[in-house]
Amino acid sequence: MLIKKDIIIVGAGPAGLAAAIEAKKRGRDGILVLERELSAGGILNQCIHDGFGLIRFNEALTGPEYARRYIDEAKALGIEIVTNVMVQDISRDKTVTAVSPDGIKTYKAEAVILAMGCRERTRGAICIPGTRPSGVFTAGVAQNLVNLKNIMVGKRIVILGSGDIGLIMARRLTLEGAKVLAVVEKLPYSSGLQRNITQCLDDFEIPLLLSHTVTKIEGHERVKGVTIARVDEKGNSIRGTSRKFECDTLILSVGLIPENEVSLNAGIVIDETTGGARVDENLQTSVPGIFACGNVLQVHDLVDYVSAEGEQAAKAAVEFIKGRGEAASDITVRAGSGIRYVLPQSISSGRDITFSMRVTNPCKNKTIIFKDGDTVLKKRTFKALNPAEMVRIDLKAGELRGVLNMEVFIDG
Repeated sequence: MLIKKDIIIVGAGPAGLAAAIEAKKRGRDGILVLERELSAGGILNQCIHDGFGLIRFNEALTGPEYARRYIDEAKALGIEIVTNVMVQDISRDKTVTAVSPDGIKTYKAEAVILAMGCRERTRGAICIPGTRPSGVFTAGVAQNLVNLKNIMVGKRIVILGSGDIGLIMARRLTLEGAKVLAVVEKLPYSSGLQRNITQCLDDFEIPLLLSHTVTKIEGHERVKGVTIARVDEKGNSIRGTSRKFECDTLILSVGLIPENEVSLNAGIVIDETTGGARVDENLQTSVPGIFACGNVLQVHDLVDYVSAEGEQAAKAAVEFIKGRGEAASDITVRAGSGIRYVLPQSISSGRDITFSMRVTNPCKNKTIIFKDGDTVLKKRTFKALNPAEMVRIDLKAGELRGVLNMEVFIDG
């Protein structure tokens, strides 16, 4: 038996909730949000530090406070949110199969919005040599244990990777009485926001060891120590630079991966760089009527932009249902020199578009250029650019009119 809905949203985190609210405000009633956790809010529920909502609400909120604003608004609008349910499959015709303690249900949607978020890379993904004792956690798991379950993960801790969650957990664990011996980063620069380096490491005198990595884990039942070494430009450890830290815990903050398994089942084309779907300016994937937003599309550093993408996807989904979707987006957008990726990956000319991108390396006083062949469409100069910080640049419809093939690159 098929249960028919206008829009099905997979994920009740900040992107999914924002999308549901926006769709409801645009007149759609048949909205269903499916969430695998026991409560809505997504990863924000375990992020008890502040700093959320600075752009959207002009105030510093904790993660649960930010999520609560959207949860309350969704409830006030009568939006149906079903928790403790796992989406198993999405087909190209927008049939959604979900499993819960109540059994298997199959839904047929006119449009689907993907908002599943992302997951962490684990030890297996980065292949650290050594034994396999307890005491090795990803940063998000450690955050969940400490903040939601009141379980302390260790006393003497080394953190591998300087992603934002790892930096925040360095401070959190220090405040809980642990000794964070070092944050070790393989790259020659931090992969976290500067404000987190200052507030979470510098303020607590926690060393940040750049161009280093963990080369060995020791211990039988529990971690006894880790060995780190300096790495060269290719990421290979340099002989004679090893040093050992005696510790009982290793926390990994080594990157996030968009959660796109059900997207692949639907035949959606995935971008090799972002790990998310390839989309047009409407955030529509390669499958018509299926849209993607938030961390399942690209890993964000600010939740405010996650919510904005959710709203954008909802607006486009509503227009798709009305039969007023935009013309085919057949203009390719290519990331050129100095740009790791740019999104959307395809556009149609003649409308306002916000482009998101990340640079490949830290740089100062550089200009990002949008170009169509030999024609410069737009230039924007930045005092500093960092791979940890997403860059968003708006181009107006007039600037894009008549574009045939766009390249975005850093001058010089």
